[in-house]
Amino acid sequence: MRWSDTAEPVRMQRIALVAPNTALRDVLVQVADAAVMQIDHDGRTRPSARTSGRAPHGRVPQPAPPLISAVAADPAELERAGRYDLLAGEAELQGQAAAAVRRSGAAALVGWMPASRLPEISAALAKSGGAVVPLARPAWSSPPTLLAEHGLHHELTPLVQTYGTVPYADVDPSWLAWLSYVVMFGMMFGDAGEGVLLMGAALALWLRWPRWLRRFSPAWPFVAGAGLAATVFGLMYGECFGPTGLVPRLWLSPLAQPVTLLLAAAGFGAILLAGAYALGIVNRWREGGWRSALYAPSGIAGSCVFLGAAAAAAGWHFHQGGWLAAGGLVVIAGLSLAFADFLAEAGGRGGTAFTQAVIESFDLVVRLGSNVVSFTRLAAFGLTHAALGLLVWEGTRALWHRGGLFAVVGIVVFAAGTVLAFSLEALIAAIQALRLEYYELFSRVFTEQGEPFRPWHVPVARTAPERRVGELARLPDTEVTRP
Repeated sequence: MRWSDTAEPVRMQRIALVAPNTALRDVLVQVADAAVMQIDHDGRTRPSARTSGRAPHGRVPQPAPPLISAVAADPAELERAGRYDLLAGEAELQGQAAAAVRRSGAAALVGWMPASRLPEISAALAKSGGAVVPLARPAWSSPPTLLAEHGLHHELTPLVQTYGTVPYADVDPSWLAWLSYVVMFGMMFGDAGEGVLLMGAALALWLRWPRWLRRFSPAWPFVAGAGLAATVFGLMYGECFGPTGLVPRLWLSPLAQPVTLLLAAAGFGAILLAGAYALGIVNRWREGGWRSALYAPSGIAGSCVFLGAAAAAAGWHFHQGGWLAAGGLVVIAGLSLAFADFLAEAGGRGGTAFTQAVIESFDLVVRLGSNVVSFTRLAAFGLTHAALGLLVWEGTRALWHRGGLFAVVGIVVFAAGTVLAFSLEALIAAIQALRLEYYELFSRVFTEQGEPFRPWHVPVARTAPERRVGELARLPDTEVTRP
């Protein structure tokens, strides 16, 4: 995969699935098993995956994950055997077949699939008599969004997908979101020793060991990145399980230089906001052309207010009148563009629309200042982490110097205090980094939601060709293909 391919959603292809009526079932079985096609039904009700009715002897069938039999089976025989999973799969299959458009002995279904899978699926379906026909994308429709199909990129997408579905036209920020998240975490959780522990936890997640951790294994890139960032910032702060002196200090001591750390956090936040505005401009242009990119508060208009304010602040601080004046002019230009957008959204005429546009313009300026200040929490929680580490370390030293039993108690205090600080601070840093990611950055990158790619998938129950069709009812669950 090229690096540029990770910067946007997977390219989708509009397709028509075509098969003779006699081969439609076999073709649909293959499509359901491959989980590669989202079938559109033009607003009609999609086939239900659940069964209804009563089983023999008055037993009520429990909902079960549907399965599809590889060969046609008698529903009555499946019901007598209690195989409601196969019945549910057959219901889905028949529902999709009923939704197909039929002409001259052939049936067709329309939908979307990743363009990269088109040759593979076409070759597979040709053996059953089916075909995949590429179609032009309708002007009124937007393709569904799939950020990544597999690999490390796929494991980074949950951070973005939890916020919402990326519109198909937008940039996929998964890598940048991961990088900014782990750096923010590391700045708040700067400790080399605890960072190494996090990287060890990431290794365990990656190896899927122990067994009870397997369900959390997709989180290993975030834990590994957070651990690496925490280790780097721990070296910069001179922290390793607190101020133990085990590592050199490469930059500053958080408790000794809190103002410097606060300014650095605000500066880092300003850089992240500038990056978010850059992505916002690209997305607004891809979504609605140059007008949207120019006037949107998350586009060029908002960027001008942000950058102009930064230039004016720098000019004021360094006593550079030219920078101050230029920054002020850029702010005025940006506010003028944003005001025009707010006025148009409010109706464009009348005192009410004008007042609303003024209030929203004022809110734009206030929010910019509060957004930058919000990033100082990176320093605030970094100071808290350092203070807890110092408290535990000083208590341990005091007990250790008294010797004897007190030294043993000191070891216990150090271990318990480190575990407590690690648990609390890791949770707080993870939540605060997520909060900054979503509220301060993603709110500028995205202004609308896309439609997630939902491929139709029902696992296929495998059986040998020589078995009778009725034997499907007694097919064990182990002979089932699942995702």
